[in-house]
Amino acid sequence: MVDATALERELFDVGKRLAGALPTTRNPLKAIDDKAMDLASSDAELKAALFRFVDVVPATRNLDDLARHLTGFLGEVSEPRGGRAPISVALKMGNSKAGRRALGLAAAAGVKHMAHRFIVGESPKAALGDLRELWKDGVASSVDLLGEATVTQAEARRYADRCVDALDTISAAARGWPERPQLERDGAGPLPRANLSVKVSALTPLLRPDAPERGKRDAADRLRPLLRHANEVGAHLHIDMESMDSRDAVLELILELLGEDEFRDGPSAGLVLQGYLRDSPQTLDTILDWLRSSTRTTPLTIRLVKGAYWDHELVQAAQHGWSTPVFDVKADTDANFELLTRRLLDARPAVRVAIASHNLRSVAHAIAYNRLAGGDDADVELQVLRGLGDPLQAAIASQGLRVRTYCPVGDLVAGMAYLVRRLLENTGNESFLYEQARGVPLEVLLAPPGGTRQVVARRSPAEPGTDATRQEAGR
Repeated sequence: MVDATALERELFDVGKRLAGALPTTRNPLKAIDDKAMDLASSDAELKAALFRFVDVVPATRNLDDLARHLTGFLGEVSEPRGGRAPISVALKMGNSKAGRRALGLAAAAGVKHMAHRFIVGESPKAALGDLRELWKDGVASSVDLLGEATVTQAEARRYADRCVDALDTISAAARGWPERPQLERDGAGPLPRANLSVKVSALTPLLRPDAPERGKRDAADRLRPLLRHANEVGAHLHIDMESMDSRDAVLELILELLGEDEFRDGPSAGLVLQGYLRDSPQTLDTILDWLRSSTRTTPLTIRLVKGAYWDHELVQAAQHGWSTPVFDVKADTDANFELLTRRLLDARPAVRVAIASHNLRSVAHAIAYNRLAGGDDADVELQVLRGLGDPLQAAIASQGLRVRTYCPVGDLVAGMAYLVRRLLENTGNESFLYEQARGVPLEVLLAPPGGTRQVVARRSPAEPGTDATRQEAGR
């Protein structure tokens, strides 16, 4: 058992060192991006208008059409006291054909520039330069081929083919990268250099909550060959979780496939656990029960995230009159995230733990708990998102810790839904990134979520007779 007081003390020391290692100089272009983000963050109506615009960009026919959509959305934003000079200029430009063309060119360039902040390249081959530079800087990567849910079998086949090509391209290139011991091995053994994240919803158009078995069978016919190919080229294959309506089917599919004799000894593979779901501790019970009964010799990698579908889950639950599946207070998610972190670290060596967060406390908590529980720094991986976690990524790498960046790859059209979710995360007024940019004191950033009120939470029946003390976020 790790003493709670000692954990907070170690956590603060770790967080202070990470904060001190954050880069002090910024790329001028990123500084401009951040200023634009701050503007959007401070005005909910403007943020909504800009995100609606970004979302329709792929459907616009030409520059004039693009400008008309932009001025239309901006025109719905109510005028604040003192006015908004940039909006007034844009609306005035929209009154003439020449003005709309100039505005359309500027808007298209701006959206493309912002997209490339988050999206590494249009193809795995185009992304290789960035992936190699990250590796040279002590940062591993996981490539995510952009593409939301497919609606036809042809789309699903194309996505599967793209995954095969990505595995071949990245694994071949990675063999020539320089040695980076902290990225290539942990206590369980070697770690693949090539790492690909895939979405089950892109592997089948048949994944439906009312007929999960049909979708699982169809997805399995494409996921099984991908696991086989990852094993052949020595790559890691990570299966992402998406919205709640597909979570159970995807989890069952992953565990069923990895439990097959063919995949007993590989490939390296993993799944995602979403901390913003109220029943995520029970989902972890299911995974750990499977691991106890499995004969698989390769540890299962579990990427712990907070979740990127919060708004979707709230709206869907409200439409159907369901109880909300996600925590509706951010501090509750943070507290649950820490509970899950501790349970995952305690579950080693059956699992490899990957903590995905831009929250300084969440990252420091994982490092500190791992150390106090007797783990080696090599036995916990920290993960960030390309374009959002770059400063934290540099700080983690500078401390000799293993960090992996989630790198989306794909064209602008395929990336629009992803881009909007990332923008929403980056401009959330409760996000760590936003608070950090406002200069909130380190003591506040590293404080327990929602305060220090301690409660005792009984574990699920899968672990009878055990209690766990955790931080309960105050509302």
